[in-house]
Amino acid sequence: MENQKLYEFTPETLRKLQLKELDTLVYFKEFCDKNNLLFYLCGGCCIGSLRTGGFIPWDDDIDILMPRDDYEKLYKLWDNDKQERFKLLRTDEKIFTGNIFTTIVDTETTCVKANQAHLDIPFGIMMDIFPIDGCPKGKFKRTMQKLNAMIYSLFLAQIVPENHGGIMALGSKFLLSIVKSPKAREKKWRNAERRMSKYKISDCEYITELCEGVHSMQPEYPKEWFASAVYREFEGLQMPIPVGYDPYLKKAFGDYMKLPPEDKQKPHHDMILVDTERSYKEVLKGKKPSELL
Repeated sequence: MENQKLYEFTPETLRKLQLKELDTLVYFKEFCDKNNLLFYLCGGCCIGSLRTGGFIPWDDDIDILMPRDDYEKLYKLWDNDKQERFKLLRTDEKIFTGNIFTTIVDTETTCVKANQAHLDIPFGIMMDIFPIDGCPKGKFKRTMQKLNAMIYSLFLAQIVPENHGGIMALGSKFLLSIVKSPKAREKKWRNAERRMSKYKISDCEYITELCEGVHSMQPEYPKEWFASAVYREFEGLQMPIPVGYDPYLKKAFGDYMKLPPEDKQKPHHDMILVDTERSYKEVLKGKKPSELL
């Protein structure tokens, strides 16, 4: 889908997208409360809850963090057949999503990202969910954890990472060229996932993010910052953010209460098709987006 024209939001259409995303968040929170699962708003939505009490005006998604144990419980407990609207998607033996994390998709809407247009998946407005994992002590163990996270990302997503330097791109292309079998690739990423996530948060002093790219796996946060949630207003609702939200956000984003430059105040995901009123089934009519665009 190279050179594909991207969807351009207006303030009105972006707000419609945010309100649909809020529907997903409300349902997700009810599910987590019912099943005693811990989660927190992170990134832009965490900042928005503190800065404006809602979405940052130009934000185009909701990101969620969950401790690894709760993240895995979510996958096991969520029943995609119990209700039709909100589907949990995570690459497994049944489906390939192209993501290295979990998403909840609103199937009554349509949203196609450029890097997924060739796939056969439910294409709805989505909410991203990332696990947090324990950091092992010792430089060697931590280095191996990050290495396994990169192997996991490469063989699960099956694409060469962008913007990480020529050596990494060249190495990734080489590895994908010699491990071509889908079953072999699955074995690689499952083994890497097991090794990178084997350090329990309860046994560690620090935590990290391993499923959001190379940049995000570098910081290490004291686990006390994520030991529990506190609630702040978000779009008129009370939503959880990490108890250590202030040091977390300062470490991750610097002066998070300060507005970024105007040229950065824009949606950051590459979407090629968005319809907040119609289901992807109605819009795509059984075809892949790449066949229509």
